[in-house]
Amino acid sequence: MNIRALRLFVEIMDRLTLSRASEKLNISQPAASRLIRLLEEELGEPLFTRERKRLHPTPEAEALMPEAVRILQSIDNLPAVLAQSRSNEIAPLRILCLPRIVDGLVLPVLGRVHQEEPTRRFNVDVCPRREFGRRLLYGGYDVGVSSLPIPVEGLETRRLARAVLQVMVPRRNPLADREKLTIADLRTEQYIALNRHSAIRTAVDAALLRDGQGLEVTHEVSTSDVAYWFVRNGMGFTFADPASVTPEIRRDVALVPCTLDVGFEIAFFLPKAEKTHSSLEPFVGHLVELSRSRYQDSGLS
Repeated sequence: MNIRALRLFVEIMDRLTLSRASEKLNISQPAASRLIRLLEEELGEPLFTRERKRLHPTPEAEALMPEAVRILQSIDNLPAVLAQSRSNEIAPLRILCLPRIVDGLVLPVLGRVHQEEPTRRFNVDVCPRREFGRRLLYGGYDVGVSSLPIPVEGLETRRLARAVLQVMVPRRNPLADREKLTIADLRTEQYIALNRHSAIRTAVDAALLRDGQGLEVTHEVSTSDVAYWFVRNGMGFTFADPASVTPEIRRDVALVPCTLDVGFEIAFFLPKAEKTHSSLEPFVGHLVELSRSRYQDSGLS
């Protein structure tokens, strides 16, 4: 199989235009068209249909994509594998996680694992949710930690806990002293919402719709860190995963339970592999233990 054609196929699947894919690989468009045609002939299946200058993948292309990515990932990793073999170095445990989860969950777990065995090595790759599914698909990791759902099938998924969101308000806000808040309590406050691509915003919007309630968004931000900064500076309230709030932030804010039952599942994912990393078992053990201590509802499955 032509490796160059396979790389071009993956680029087209990502970009859905032949021009951008060929430009990325520094191939002329006629040459790129020939490579895809040869790949289709070799596979005996059509991979794309064309409509309004855009390429649309066929079901056969969708089925091929994960395997193509794995093949290319294995080829690209060969030099590093050989170099590591020559140097007798222990490979780092490769961890893929979301920004919101890294501070409150992944980093404390790594601290515990390192304390037990300081010679262990880690490679932590933090990526936004919109890229997380693709990175899982591309491989090159030993364990992924994220909220559910994810748009990737065929992974070993193990549930850690259900994260119940709470309302974060400035410490000096009168609402900070309440035992529980209702949506009616929040309507007079400025709502700092995450953007619509985030797991928290999706969960909050679904819960509001289910209960027939609504909140007017005052500020919209792309990350929890920015939302927390807004709250600390007295600019309103937001919904937060308590485990993601660091001690430094907790000094200036209050987390108050809400009558709106809103939350999402936290899980970790394991790729298909014949042999697991030697540091995976202690990492997972501490991940499960810390999840149980930080979330009331947890249950590994």
